[in-house]
Amino acid sequence: MEPNVNATDLNMDPADLYLEEVFTDRKMGTVRRLTPIKADGSPDTSRSELYVGQAQLLTPMGAVPVSFDISAGSLDEAIERFAEEAKKAVDRTVEELKELRRQASSSIVVPQVGPGGPGDLPGGGKIQMP
Repeated sequence: MEPNVNATDLNMDPADLYLEEVFTDRKMGTVRRLTPIKADGSPDTSRSELYVGQAQLLTPMGAVPVSFDISAGSLDEAIERFAEEAKKAVDRTVEELKELRRQASSSIVVPQVGPGGPGDLPGGGKIQMP
């Protein structure tokens, strides 16, 4: 969902503006309705509204925010689809966290040791696994 933005190009695109409204039941999460508008603030009827769900996944390290697109034609439909899309997003996030944990636990990095280093071992410290 995050666009790939060049750090030196921080200009907003006046042809891709949205008015954002937030709806919540204060329990499960929020639905954001993004209504397309023109640069003058008037409605842009040539583009469709977008819906984005947001929830939190509680982990031992704290809450992890989870955002996901909801394909819907109305707020009613977005709210109806919230649970289904949230479950998919949480499942993806859990799998990504498992993969990050697996990668972190399988990484072996041994510091480079050269002449004059600890013990001055020949060739020491050459094992590195990303």
